[in-house]
Amino acid sequence: MSEEEFEVRGPHDEALEDAGHGDAFSGRIAVMTAILATLGAMFGYEGGATQNEAALLKNDAAITKTEAADKWNYYQAKSNKQNLAEMAVTLPGVNQEKYKADIERYKKEKEDIKKEADGLEAKVIELNHQSDESMHLHHQWARATTAEQIAISLAAITLLTRKKWLQYAAYTVAATGIVLGVVAWIPH
Repeated sequence: MSEEEFEVRGPHDEALEDAGHGDAFSGRIAVMTAILATLGAMFGYEGGATQNEAALLKNDAAITKTEAADKWNYYQAKSNKQNLAEMAVTLPGVNQEKYKADIERYKKEKEDIKKEADGLEAKVIELNHQSDESMHLHHQWARATTAEQIAISLAAITLLTRKKWLQYAAYTVAATGIVLGVVAWIPH
């Protein structure tokens, strides 16, 4: 048995080896891929952050909605007490002044409770609106990330095939992703 080694090489191996010889074409594609990977990671981070923010805002809206429902239940309880006091005023032999004072107290308490409940409902609407805006922003970041990932894939295919039209397609998709990222980054 001989100790000679032999190697079976495929077209993919040769393309990878050719890509590593430092020609300008391969170098440009490699630098572009590294930049796109960095941008894609940044866009992906921002997309995840805005998605988390949207979920937290939606959660806060649900909690606030429960608080508003509690206030409306309390309002209803005060209404029931007011109704009982109004009925008690009409009964013979009761201290009408006490029940009239109770009626006025319940009316005042209900006004305060209603203001709180209305304020909480307005806060729910605002939190839901903020959540929707964050989710919209998340989608913008996701589109930018996806474009950069597609551009990286096109760059890899370009490197293997050495087709100029694929290189230009990768540049175009990368530029589109960058524009989408800039649009997502600009405050609205």
